[in-house]
Amino acid sequence: MRILLTGGTGYIGSHCAVALVEAGHEPVLVDNFANSKPDVADRIGQIVGRELTSEEGDIRDAAFLDAVFAKHHFDAVIHFAALKDVIASVDQPLEYYDVNVGGLTTLLAAMDRADVRSIVFSSTANIYGEPDYVPIDEQHPVSARNPYGQSKLAGERMISDIVAADPRWRGAILRYFNPVGAHETGLIGEDPSNRPSNLMPLVVAAAADPERQLSIFGTDYPTKDGTAERDFIHVSDLAEAHVAALDHLPEGGNVSVHNVGTGKSTSVRMLIHTFAMVNAQPVQCVEKPRREGDIASVWSSADKAEAELGWRAKRDLVEMCRDAWNFHRRGHGG
Repeated sequence: MRILLTGGTGYIGSHCAVALVEAGHEPVLVDNFANSKPDVADRIGQIVGRELTSEEGDIRDAAFLDAVFAKHHFDAVIHFAALKDVIASVDQPLEYYDVNVGGLTTLLAAMDRADVRSIVFSSTANIYGEPDYVPIDEQHPVSARNPYGQSKLAGERMISDIVAADPRWRGAILRYFNPVGAHETGLIGEDPSNRPSNLMPLVVAAAADPERQLSIFGTDYPTKDGTAERDFIHVSDLAEAHVAALDHLPEGGNVSVHNVGTGKSTSVRMLIHTFAMVNAQPVQCVEKPRREGDIASVWSSADKAEAELGWRAKRDLVEMCRDAWNFHRRGHGG
């Protein structure tokens, strides 16, 4: 199948492009490079052994999208293009709704005009808010508490409403937990243009600079070692989940929803310790008070994805830490 990847040169989109080629599909990358670099397409090409097609433009530009759909004749869309920084979303809610909700609206309308009505949507576990129970399954109540989460929840509801109204549409929604790591070649990985807020790039930055300290926010949580626990998943496993979702799109008029995580919790301190051990790189840390709104423990139940998509995460924390550092050592990622 020929697949449109919006945000195709971003962190997750680039790894998905590799996974799609390896599965025999033909991805076309669309990106405005707001938080990625144009040479990522070339690096993806090095991994898969051939040049991929890419188009530069913004998903909010209807005329651009119409031209791309007319040129390439897609079978389906995997939609990554979005803003994703929780803290920034609180400061800039209008921008987040404009890109994440407005951009999706424009994309879905362009798909409809082009008679392309199959979509895999990049969502987030952030929509669950503070969990009532763990591990979190797909039946857990949703309670997004920031504009980023609200924008993703709005996207889920928009797709569900459209599919319910028109049986020609099919949709899959993937709720990510915490993607980390990089491709095993070290050619692509997490390399945001903006200041990173995710944990792994901050760990890498601290390991690369002996004068830099990594802040650990909260050491008195009710967890095994007092630091917050999260479900970290290797980005290549996450990418392969999209191929599985694409291959198992439900019948017309239906939407599938799946968590994408390992089903295991890892503390902040354990991730830092594993990174330092695996890469023989000390990481200087400073302990700080909890941040307002942070949650003690969040991890997934990924049983539904295994049962319905035949997918389960394969890579462990050692591989996540090794590959993240290898990406940096290759001259990328900050």
